Amino acid sequence: MSTPSTSLASASSAARGQLYGQLNGVLFVALFAAAVTRIAALPAIAGLGLSPLIVGIVGGAIYGNALRHGMPESWAAGVNFSARKLLRIAVAFFGLRVSLQEIAQVGLPGLVESAVIVVSTLAIGTWAGMKLMKLDRDTAILTAAGSAICGAAAVLAFESTLQSKPHKSAMAVGSVVLFGTLSMFLYPLLYRAGWLHLDTVGAGLFFGGTIHEVAQVVGAASNVSPEATHIATIVKMTRVMLLVPVLLALGVWLNRSARGASAGQQGARKLAVPWFALGFLALVVVNSLHVLPDSTTQTLNLLDTFALTMAMTALGIETRVSQIRQAGPRALTTGLIVYVWLIGGGLAITWAVERFFG
Repeated sequence: MSTPSTSLASASSAARGQLYGQLNGVLFVALFAAAVTRIAALPAIAGLGLSPLIVGIVGGAIYGNALRHGMPESWAAGVNFSARKLLRIAVAFFGLRVSLQEIAQVGLPGLVESAVIVVSTLAIGTWAGMKLMKLDRDTAILTAAGSAICGAAAVLAFESTLQSKPHKSAMAVGSVVLFGTLSMFLYPLLYRAGWLHLDTVGAGLFFGGTIHEVAQVVGAASNVSPEATHIATIVKMTRVMLLVPVLLALGVWLNRSARGASAGQQGARKLAVPWFALGFLALVVVNSLHVLPDSTTQTLNLLDTFALTMAMTALGIETRVSQIRQAGPRALTTGLIVYVWLIGGGLAITWAVERFFG
């Protein structure tokens, strides 16, 4: 017969076991992310504009589907921590990559370009995914967000706000990889062939306003000129800055939707406005005020990239191919529809912005 002291000791031992399991899981994801970072630095991978985040979710998904039975069950809590809580912290620190001074350099034309493309792409992508392709709401929004704002980082931020399943993020990232990589090669070819009818400034606006990942923007624009690369990078970071108001608007919309759906139902999940979006904005201000030394900011950015890589790797480990198969073709088709809009609609928006502000 067990005594109270025996039961207490047993409970304490179980709690320690859970804590150690979680710590081991986080350490496992960290080591996995370190390996992924080395792989992403290889010339063949880096040349394709594939960031450690993207390599992380691919590597994690391969492990999660082929070798997941080799990981102790107690480690799953650490993997989940990396994919959820660590993710929110890392997205907030992403704000140190943006400054208000940089955004001011491209002025109102760059802001208008970014705002119109982000809003229209989110609307068209969500509509195409849900209405045309019959995707669920979360997959449609994640696919649209990855194309509209900042690729994999936006998918992570939206995934955290929507609290969606990992395989949905994996499908959205797949779209970013495919069409973002295609843009790196297609855009410079179209520009050199004279089919875009854009000057250097226009090329910077178009490249920065419509290509998915920051690395992909730099890779594509560097084939035009240093000036185009500079403008494109700043316009791209302006799109990153728009992550904050979009996430706040999404949080408010989700709260209203949850209240409407839970009318008359006790204990429905409450969806709050994402705190990490406010953290992102606060760190943009910190970066703009130059409070931190450049060396500190660079170190924090490196650590943040690693934390984001850990989060993406953890999402990959939790992803199951069988779940992706169910909506894979429809998700990619949605990504294709959005991509066609980014090229055609983005080009029209760039022409309009240049004509209006020129």
